[in-house]
Amino acid sequence: MTVQWFPGHMHKARKEIKKRLPDIDLIIEVMDARIPYSSENPLVAQFRKDKPCIKILNKSDLADPVITQQWLNYFELDENTKALAVNAKTKGQIQSLPNAIKKFLPQRVKNEKPLRTFILGIPNVGKSTIINILAGRTIAKVGDEPAVTKRQQQIYLKNNIILSDTPGILWPRMENKNSGFRLGATGAIKDTAMDYEEVALFIIEYLKKNYSENIISRYKLKTLPDNADAILAEIGKKRGCLRAGGLVDVYQAADIFIKDIRSGALGNLSFETPEMIQSEIEKIESNKRQQT
Repeated sequence: MTVQWFPGHMHKARKEIKKRLPDIDLIIEVMDARIPYSSENPLVAQFRKDKPCIKILNKSDLADPVITQQWLNYFELDENTKALAVNAKTKGQIQSLPNAIKKFLPQRVKNEKPLRTFILGIPNVGKSTIINILAGRTIAKVGDEPAVTKRQQQIYLKNNIILSDTPGILWPRMENKNSGFRLGATGAIKDTAMDYEEVALFIIEYLKKNYSENIISRYKLKTLPDNADAILAEIGKKRGCLRAGGLVDVYQAADIFIKDIRSGALGNLSFETPEMIQSEIEKIESNKRQQT
């Protein structure tokens, strides 16, 4: 799926981040634990260079814990990166972040100067919720719609840490089209910029191969049909998404299915693994070579 959504404030934020990054000691990148690769902004890697980074896999309560651990191990193969799995329901995990920052920068702590950090993340990964928990009060606006944060702000934490918040930024061009489907399913892209049926069919096809029992259990199906279209039609029938003549309203069925995905109603799901993503990247690179 091609994502065509790059609001003006995101372009401004990208320029501002690049300008201010030299004064930053550490980057905190918030990602969705269900899609760590697709919610990891490639622009951060471009800006970061050799800056220390803590990667926060948020919403881990919605993800498959086995696969989340695979991602934690994968990210920490980079000695300049630490990875933590957190969720807003367990505030203690998030409140421990300042200690993790200080352990990561022991020499900087000795100087007794404030530690300057950037907290970054694409829309709707829960960045604002994390900021509010760290600050102990409501500072950042929280909402279910992507791109709630529109401007930058600085938050002074008790641990001599200055946290610079930025709007959630996407990137102008997405090389991996599968990431568009995953971002749409988890709510990182505005609903008006995605095709519900297209996204639902992509995710159903993935779940059919990896989490078939979750679909059967959630929608009380006796058996799972052979293809994604038939599965979506069965979901529509079970949820009463019928038009005149008994035809299934596919859009309504897709809407119900995606809302179930976002709420965690289908159980703990992860939509990509390090191994799977490596395969997708290799395929993209191969296609590039064939085109040149």
